[in-house]
Amino acid sequence: MSDLPNCPECKSEYTYEVGALLVCPECAHEWSKSPAPGSEKVRVWKDANGTVLQDGDTVTVIKDLKVKGSSSALKGGTKVRNIRLIDGDHNIDCKIEGFGSMELKSEFVKKA
Repeated sequence: MSDLPNCPECKSEYTYEVGALLVCPECAHEWSKSPAPGSEKVRVWKDANGTVLQDGDTVTVIKDLKVKGSSSALKGGTKVRNIRLIDGDHNIDCKIEGFGSMELKSEFVKKA
């Protein structure tokens, strides 16, 4: 069993090493074994106005949002304190009074 990663293009498990590169025999994709210095992607989350968001920020909901599993909606103008940014479709993790823990999309909030 090899400990080489699967191909990032086609997810094939049959990768092999050639010098400093890894090669996929199924799609012929070649990539480096170690990431190049400075090639790490820095993820930036922005609100509806394009302002950069950070962990711990306070944001305001800009429109009424339906909450799945609840009969009431999250009203526009609701302040959300101490947000956490996460990867995924809904990229803000927070707790809202009266609703509890939930995830929001950054496109529906603005930085307060």
